Amino acid sequence: MHEISYGDVKAATDRVAGQVRPVTVVPPTGGPQDPQVWFALEYMQYTGSFKARGAQNFIAAHRDAGTLPAAGVCIASGGNAGLACAWAARRQGLTATVFLPQNAPALKVARLREYGAQVRLAGTQYAEALEACEQFAAESGALAAHAYADPYVSAGAGTLMEEIHALIPDLDTVVVSVGGGGLFAGVAASARQHGVRAVAVEPENCRSLNAALEAGELVDARVDSVAADALGARRAWQGALAAVRQDNARSVLVGDEQIIAARRSLWDERRIVVEHAAATALAALLPTDDPSRGYRPAPGEKIAVVLCGANTDPTDLLAPAAAR
Repeated sequence: MHEISYGDVKAATDRVAGQVRPVTVVPPTGGPQDPQVWFALEYMQYTGSFKARGAQNFIAAHRDAGTLPAAGVCIASGGNAGLACAWAARRQGLTATVFLPQNAPALKVARLREYGAQVRLAGTQYAEALEACEQFAAESGALAAHAYADPYVSAGAGTLMEEIHALIPDLDTVVVSVGGGGLFAGVAASARQHGVRAVAVEPENCRSLNAALEAGELVDARVDSVAADALGARRAWQGALAAVRQDNARSVLVGDEQIIAARRSLWDERRIVVEHAAATALAALLPTDDPSRGYRPAPGEKIAVVLCGANTDPTDLLAPAAAR
């Protein structure tokens, strides 16, 4: 197991400096007694998601170590990690081979090909694409990247929290959606250093990290959610389990109806278009009759909600109200 340290995040910050887009934050609009909810617009990152940070750190670290093979890199992904890997590999003149489930969004497949990636479809879930990727790496000699279970990838993602803290130094809480937990582990390492609570949010039927926390060990979890194309990890990363066990961390669940409502509210109220996976973080703050769901902030609590990706087809948001 590799628990991500603050030193890992700081090293990643140096590697990605000038290579990724600094995050933009949007200030809250509520009164002083309301929770102060800021939005971190990480969907504006290269490739449309936070994954560019981890991919850049992964490639740069292996470049510096002289471990980038001529066969290039390969990765299994729901789409966003593959896009980021292809983008970072192209910057180094490397070939990227990306394995996706056969039901991956067509938008992501098309964008991968625009980045020059070799796209291969395998199975219907991320775990099946991962198995095919591992076999390819063994046969070809390509360097296998992981979508989330890699210390370089996770620490690279954690650089996002460093930027958020610099912009909102008195932040109380950061809220992050979770698939396998690479983003959460990196963000939590930085958040812990700065005294910020880290909240991990998962769909209730796609909860690999929450199930691991409940069981006390990594377990296979059901994958069935509107956000499963990006959050559909059957098993969380051990580094994420270590992070969520820290005193300043929380794990919460939301329903698909909350995720859909959060995505809709971002469009209706702010004209922000994100994936269901990104809206999962905001869903944790929506009012609900079920006290076991989501995260209930204290009056005046300063919260940053990470909107982590926007590789989505927005046509359902643009439908006339009468057709919804």
